[in-house]
Amino acid sequence: MVEKKKIEQEEYSPAFITMLERMFDRIPVPVILLQKNTEIVMINQSFADFLGYPKIEIIGKPVLEVDKLSRFPDVLKSRTAEIAWKHTFENGRTAIVHRIPVVDDEEEVLFGFGLLLFQDMGEMIRLVEENRKLEEALKHAKAQLKEYQGARYTWGNVAGAGEPIRNTIHLAKKAAKTNSTVLLLGESGTGKELFAHSIHNESKRSHSPFIKVNCAAIPSDLLESELFGYEGGSFSGANKKGKAGKFELAHTGTIFLDEIGEMPLAMQVKLLRVLQEKEVDRVGGTKSIPLDLRIIAATNQQLLELVKRGEFREDLYYRLNVLPILIPPLRERGEEDLSLLSNHLLTEIAKRLERPSIQLSKEAFALFARYSWPGNVRELENVLERASILSEDDRIMPDDLPSQLTQTFSNTTVSLKERLSMQEKEWLIDSLAEANGNKQLAAKKLGISRTTLYEKLAKFHIEV
Repeated sequence: MVEKKKIEQEEYSPAFITMLERMFDRIPVPVILLQKNTEIVMINQSFADFLGYPKIEIIGKPVLEVDKLSRFPDVLKSRTAEIAWKHTFENGRTAIVHRIPVVDDEEEVLFGFGLLLFQDMGEMIRLVEENRKLEEALKHAKAQLKEYQGARYTWGNVAGAGEPIRNTIHLAKKAAKTNSTVLLLGESGTGKELFAHSIHNESKRSHSPFIKVNCAAIPSDLLESELFGYEGGSFSGANKKGKAGKFELAHTGTIFLDEIGEMPLAMQVKLLRVLQEKEVDRVGGTKSIPLDLRIIAATNQQLLELVKRGEFREDLYYRLNVLPILIPPLRERGEEDLSLLSNHLLTEIAKRLERPSIQLSKEAFALFARYSWPGNVRELENVLERASILSEDDRIMPDDLPSQLTQTFSNTTVSLKERLSMQEKEWLIDSLAEANGNKQLAAKKLGISRTTLYEKLAKFHIEV
């Protein structure tokens, strides 16, 4: 006991207090040190100024004599720290404070240590507001990044209630819960990209990248470096630091290979290796890069027919055809879905055009119902947007619709095949007119390859 008392006397000697004061006064925030009997051992100048007393009048006094509202006696008694508490002092000033009991190995209180985190509530409110703004900016930045490198659509964007589309969505949702490769099949404009986005967003990879590649849009001589990346100096004009390919960017996420039927045979061999080995080799690289990703492919072509003609590898076809999902064309979805889709698209178009909502008249919908929609949902959206621009009021009338919908077939001997051909011809002519005769742009708008476009132009004797 004598030895412990001697140590305590040395700890609280004037020299020790002077040393503490010099050290504590260098601390830029208000701090205070109490004995276990709540007497103030040390306080820095910042805290003394905050309380409004000279330090000499504070040191040695019980804390309740300096601030009768202090909770330090309770903290030392309970040996429980109070962190970031709001406290109003006797002088009327309010601050955010820490009160911390300092205990030994036997849980006996040695000191009480106090600190003012914020000297006034205005400062705290300002920092909270700045933090809120930073969080909002971060949230916005994440949203922009996801839009640039992520899946924007969900099942809410896939309008429809008929059995064909409900069965398709049900199958796609089951596929989303797996890591298996998905092959989306369907005519141009049926919404294959919507399904690809939605499958990714419902999967376990939803917070990872969603990388989109249109295999028909990238020139064949650039496709390899775009997909697989390259090392610096691999070819003339290459970035000296090299570049990661689309597969690397999709690591831990999903890569969507749209128009997979347009991929050149040479690239199909490399894609097959990615599927088999789960790794990729950069152009000019010497080592393989392991990958963890999910592949969703899509096409409006009959891949088996391409396989028979030697234009698509059979082994790749079976690698991709693990979970095939056929999206029904609009003409098979019934009037209920046609009505739901039309209303859904009109709402989106009104937002895009920044105009009041517009409705489809019964007369116009009757024409919609009898039309075969060879361009499917994409054509429906184009027709509705065109009609929304031309409409004089808040209702789309037959006069606002293009000729392929308003023409009548008085000759009952005309077959369905002939009617479809006549409508397809008008659709091709309209698309070329919108593209000012640019065949590449027209093909892109139609969702078909340039080769297919040339074949159709020859078939219908259309000259541009």
